[in-house]
Amino acid sequence: MGERHSGSGYRPPAPAPASFVQWPEGFGTRFTIFVDTEEEFDWRAPLAREARGTGHIAAMPTAHARFAAHGVPLTWLVDHPVASCPRAVEILGQLIEDGRSAIGTQLHPWVNPPFEEVVNNFNSFAGNLPPALEEAKLAALTDLIATAFGSRPLAYRAGRYGVGPNTFAILARLGYRIDTSMRSAYDYSREGGPDFSIIPNHAFHAGAIVELPLTTVFTGALRQGGAGLHRRLGSLPRGRGAAARLGLLSRVALTPEDMPLAEALEAVRVAVGEGVRLLNFSFHSPSIEPGHTPYVRDAADLAAFWRWWSAVFALLARLGVAPASLAEILDAACGAAPTSASAAGAGGL
Repeated sequence: MGERHSGSGYRPPAPAPASFVQWPEGFGTRFTIFVDTEEEFDWRAPLAREARGTGHIAAMPTAHARFAAHGVPLTWLVDHPVASCPRAVEILGQLIEDGRSAIGTQLHPWVNPPFEEVVNNFNSFAGNLPPALEEAKLAALTDLIATAFGSRPLAYRAGRYGVGPNTFAILARLGYRIDTSMRSAYDYSREGGPDFSIIPNHAFHAGAIVELPLTTVFTGALRQGGAGLHRRLGSLPRGRGAAARLGLLSRVALTPEDMPLAEALEAVRVAVGEGVRLLNFSFHSPSIEPGHTPYVRDAADLAAFWRWWSAVFALLARLGVAPASLAEILDAACGAAPTSASAAGAGGL
């Protein structure tokens, strides 16, 4: 069985400005979409190894076509149930033939062998596992994906954003170049997960890995108060809700899941205005079919999901923010290795 160790409440250090990715001038301001491509499970129930359904992947070609109509490639971060399902592999394999979409990795430790840990909330954050077990799970998944899709994945996201103090070294040993596990301005430490309160939206070098945080923006009249004010409001009864309704402060991640459209559009404007060069969007693959996630429960929710994307794409086009494929991001961000000082400034992740 796995043992509890120092990964609990892991707080990655703030990256030094010298470690920020210096995007080439020709890269411009871009956006990308990573899809948490995972099994279907009851979000209200305890996690279970047996929940491995992937039937929604059959709807992925239709979803892919909607994004492709806007010229937007997707990076599917697939986990073990998806990568071990022949039909899911066949479907996704056909979709990456567009030449711009790509396959990456997402680790849900509770459904990913070897199974040596107790299934519980703490262990659902892979970075909380003993280092050897975290690496064994990720190595097994990486090999599975390489066999299924014909090439080794280069981009990673820990399920539940569950990076830990050993994750980046493991990723480097397995040949990864990009991580997108950090959710800027979010804190999961009350659940035993990581605290990203001081992680910015800017991409940065962390040793051999480039971190692309999921973009999160504070909007409202008091948005300069940022994560600190948001945390303090959380200690007040309905404090955050009241601040959002009054237009004082809202924390908006770039995802259609539980993020109102009007606030998302304002967040895009703020992010671009603040000089974020790569806006990082995300959603869970089961949301493309009603009934699998709390965000898309029925046909009306699914219609709202697609309206959200259409409006966001229209705004991005007006702002001159073009989509970027994983290959384009790798070329722009990883073309030149960071200096040793920059890597050290990333806090030794």
